[in-house]
Amino acid sequence: MRRTKKITLTALFSALSVVLLLLGTLSRVLDLSAAGIACCFVVFLRLEVGGAYPVIYWGATSALSLLIYPSGGAGLFFALFGLYPLLKALLERLPRILEWLLKLLVCAAVLAAYVLLAIFVFRLEDTVLTGWMLPVFLLAGVVVFVLFDIALSRLIVFYSLRLRARIAHLLK
Repeated sequence: MRRTKKITLTALFSALSVVLLLLGTLSRVLDLSAAGIACCFVVFLRLEVGGAYPVIYWGATSALSLLIYPSGGAGLFFALFGLYPLLKALLERLPRILEWLLKLLVCAAVLAAYVLLAIFVFRLEDTVLTGWMLPVFLLAGVVVFVLFDIALSRLIVFYSLRLRARIAHLLK
């Protein structure tokens, strides 16, 4: 694939993701779903384009979504969690127990950073992030993270085995 096509594909996915994250932030119900879908684009760019393009996509999408809608939400979560699919590829080369220990450590760090930034920087007045709901939010976040990790692994396998050959002619 030529460099121009790689840049165009990265910019196209970044623009699509910014709109998706904006819609997720506005609905307040779809914010984590929007960030998860935007993370899937990181996987696609890693598999099809490679190089630094997934990181460029993450940086551009994070910056634009936080500039356009600066109150946090889905853009903040994607900014913190968007590079996880790249880290996932590295962690899955480790022994199984160490892999999951480090994945859960990353999850805890991202959730802690999200809560701290949401409360102290973005001043989100969300009742979920205070009081007795905070431990429930963190526990639910870990459960959702584990489910997301498993779903992402299955999506990568499905894409590699079923879809990649079908769209290869579009990416030449």
